[in-house]
Amino acid sequence: MIKRILIAALTAAAIAGIAAAHSFTVGTLKIGHPWAAVTTGQVGAAYLSIENSGDKPVRLKSARTPAADSVEIHEMSMTDGIMRMRDLPDGVRVDPGAKVALAPGGIHLMLKGLKQPLAEKDKVPLTLTFEDGTEIEVELHVQIPKPDEHKH
Repeated sequence: MIKRILIAALTAAAIAGIAAAHSFTVGTLKIGHPWAAVTTGQVGAAYLSIENSGDKPVRLKSARTPAADSVEIHEMSMTDGIMRMRDLPDGVRVDPGAKVALAPGGIHLMLKGLKQPLAEKDKVPLTLTFEDGTEIEVELHVQIPKPDEHKH
């Protein structure tokens, strides 16, 4: 009896861990833990990682979601003590065997013209488009950023 309870508990924990660390794989590309921060207005930010296990570089060129009017690829940087944000019209390159993190305080996806604020535990569809035409549909999990995580 105790053995069954232990197995059930371990299985539940494993499933919960898989759900919390969701990822999406298409071909040689793996998109890790796509998420967006809770918002109160019409602008939000989304984050994820892109891992390229292929032998050629890939480039994320754009993204779209029905939850916003537009999605832009942005980069934040600190220059002379001033935080700057700029659009990356050429997208994000991911070299063969490399992993690039779109994370708070750096490269991220700017969700502009949100149809409604993003609330904790919402799930938002997002389509990533790569230079070669590959499209990967993911689901952003909306969450409250950790105190050290929210830099945008």
